[in-house]
Amino acid sequence: MLPTHGRFPYSGIVNRPQFNWPGEKRLAVYFALCVEHFAYGSGLGLPYSPGLSHPNSYNWGWREYGNRVGGWRLLELFEEYQLPLTVLLNTACYDHCPELVAAHRMRGDEIVAHGRTNSEHQNGMTLEAERILITDATDAIRKHEGRAPKGWMSPGAHPSANTEDLLSRAGYGYTLDWPIDDQPVWMHTSGGPLLSVPYPHEVNDVPMIVLHDGTASAFADMAIDNFDEMLSQSSRQSVVYGLTIHTFIVGQPFRIKQFRRVLEHLAKHRDKVWFTTSGQVADHYASLFAPPDSGH
Repeated sequence: MLPTHGRFPYSGIVNRPQFNWPGEKRLAVYFALCVEHFAYGSGLGLPYSPGLSHPNSYNWGWREYGNRVGGWRLLELFEEYQLPLTVLLNTACYDHCPELVAAHRMRGDEIVAHGRTNSEHQNGMTLEAERILITDATDAIRKHEGRAPKGWMSPGAHPSANTEDLLSRAGYGYTLDWPIDDQPVWMHTSGGPLLSVPYPHEVNDVPMIVLHDGTASAFADMAIDNFDEMLSQSSRQSVVYGLTIHTFIVGQPFRIKQFRRVLEHLAKHRDKVWFTTSGQVADHYASLFAPPDSGH
């Protein structure tokens, strides 16, 4: 037997109970917007100019553009189409760019905990250090938003083997760290059940644009093609389409121009699609399907 995580068993998607999203919709769509802050002089985070020594103003500045400009332009774009956002937030942004976070608060966007900063990753931390990281991020969101976050996404998408146990014990309801499925999946943890909400590994501007050198138009085409195919699949089975963008990547003007095509295309199908947030997906699914080990 190969080593396993022990969080959930295998399940083929075609062999599951039927259900609907609110409004009898079969396709749920959410947009995850990453709002992040990075330490100056750190080697962690996405490299625009790999190989250069730190401090590296060019690399830091590329990512900072998202907080100063790109994030605001994306807010305008989503306001134009009246679509909700799921904000994956580094809580260091509360001190660094509080106006940007406040603008999302005014919209009523969901705030998902995305650690303190993407200049640190949980994998490799001691158990106590990771517990403190999760506590710090949770407390910061509770302080500024008036309630604790429901969902978690690890900085750098790099959780440890202990992350899910720590999240459930800290009161989290769901995680976005496992891009395993097109439907939510209940996970086993030492603190009780935790829901894995579908998160995009492919329709995500980091792998497509930064890692695979995809163009802005190719990313838009990918997002539209993925939507069209999932809309067709949803006639047979309810599914979740998550789409992830970063303020400093899609927030660049030439990429916004292409990404507008995505929102224009998707918005034409409002009658068939539940435009929502990852937290609302988790809440609705949990209301329909209890955890396997709950006894219900």
